[in-house]
Amino acid sequence: MNFIDFDAFQNVEMRVGEITRAEPYPEARKPAIKLWINFGPIIGEKKSSAQITDHYNPQTLIGKKVLAVMNLKPRQIGNFISEVLVLGVPDIKDKGVVLVVPDQDTKIGSRLY
Repeated sequence: MNFIDFDAFQNVEMRVGEITRAEPYPEARKPAIKLWINFGPIIGEKKSSAQITDHYNPQTLIGKKVLAVMNLKPRQIGNFISEVLVLGVPDIKDKGVVLVVPDQDTKIGSRLY
């Protein structure tokens, strides 16, 4: 394990956003879903490509709050620019990704500390 100091951790900006739009992304090399996520009036909407098709479909993601890393450089995923990294962890069988979500109601745009 590589340790980082607390200042380095504070430089990773993670925030709560609400998925407003989701579409299948069949052109991706690995199965993925295109997400549009609202992070509130200051940040606005950001896009992400997420490999979460084992447990989620686009219709059920609308309105779901998720955590995302905001300050990574955007990545070109096929013909789609992914602006934020939505956080997830492997399921118990290591077959798919489970989204990291707040377990209580939270304000979109809130920063994880």
